[in-house]
Amino acid sequence: MNRTMEQVLVHPDGTTITLLDQGTDEQGEYLIVEHLVMKRGAMNGPHWHPVLTESFTVKEGMMRFIVDGTEQVLGPGQHIKVLPEQVHQFWNESGDQLIAIHEIRPPGNHWNMFKLMHKLTKQNRLNSKGVPRNPLWLGMAWECIDGYIAGPPIIFQRALFGGLARLARSVGYRI
Repeated sequence: MNRTMEQVLVHPDGTTITLLDQGTDEQGEYLIVEHLVMKRGAMNGPHWHPVLTESFTVKEGMMRFIVDGTEQVLGPGQHIKVLPEQVHQFWNESGDQLIAIHEIRPPGNHWNMFKLMHKLTKQNRLNSKGVPRNPLWLGMAWECIDGYIAGPPIIFQRALFGGLARLARSVGYRI
């Protein structure tokens, strides 16, 4: 493992994302973060990644996953791996807080996504579902997921959201 300096993103509601480690090992590049989630409910919408593999291990609380239509609820010590091209979504099902370790291989832009969503949350620029209100920020966020939203055709997402991201960068938007 290549140890990195710990970085912590604390959201106004107490939700915290801590960068635990990133680097390269015999399996390739990786990013490991810890999620401390204070709010019950969906943590994202259904999406998929062409290249990324994500692994989750629940440390505290309950976490629900739907992966390619199969639902699974995990408790402390349980683990799930989401492979490339699998449509997935997950929720905090805990009465209180959820703590989960999240490993991303290769990491792609995921840390930038966490930083961007932290920034937008602190600036109150997200709607009640956690989606950026401003279309240019939406394009920037979409670009960071290293994947696609389940449903809309890929060509549509690349044209619309990719175009919004290019426009946002051209007028000075930065993560």
